[in-house]
Amino acid sequence: MNGIADALLLFASVALGYAAMRAALAMPLFGFREVVVVSPLSQVTAAQLEFAARSGLKGNFFSVSLDDARAAFEKLPWVRRAEVRRVWPATLEVKLEEHVAAAYWRAGDNGDTRLVNQQGEVFVAATNAHLPVFSGPEGSASQVLERYRDFASQLASISAVPAALNYSPRQAWQIRLEDGLVIELGRDQPNTPLGERLARFVSVWPQARTRLQAPATVADLRYPTGFAVQLAAALSNKAKQ
Repeated sequence: MNGIADALLLFASVALGYAAMRAALAMPLFGFREVVVVSPLSQVTAAQLEFAARSGLKGNFFSVSLDDARAAFEKLPWVRRAEVRRVWPATLEVKLEEHVAAAYWRAGDNGDTRLVNQQGEVFVAATNAHLPVFSGPEGSASQVLERYRDFASQLASISAVPAALNYSPRQAWQIRLEDGLVIELGRDQPNTPLGERLARFVSVWPQARTRLQAPATVADLRYPTGFAVQLAAALSNKAKQ
């Protein structure tokens, strides 16, 4: 009987001690006094940070869920990744990686415009930045970004800048330059790769353009050994007829 009584007394003491510890840890004494962002920010605002902190910090220094806090910051429009950690005695340190927008993104025919970051990931945020416009099937943003970089590098040698790049459901590529010229590249073919066709165009376009009787509107590169050009005057004549 004495042994049972001792065991019950020990259990009661442990339970009371645990309850007392939980009550002490829940006291305002251990609440957060500040949230410190240690990374430079260019898109995320102070108001957004305050909202994320208020919605994500439930509990005090000891009881807060760091996963919930991290998730709250990662819900902000321009935040790609967040890291959070406790700093004794009453600070939450936050490190944020922002999205860096590379282009606008339009998928399918729904008309929704989102953004593509430098990693080829699609995200939702608002910006008025001057960026190229990508379009393609859902899930193809990273592929379109990779192609854009290749095409832009080739076109830079003739001071041409792609304003838009379209990747069709049939896997055909179309470039629209900032000067309005549309370049029809078509599908990638083993015998005539896209890069080879564009390189051929780049090598002759500066000289060919000077011999044209009117501004070109379309350059069709879907030929194995050359390309065709459609002129603005030709379109005008068709409209008159």
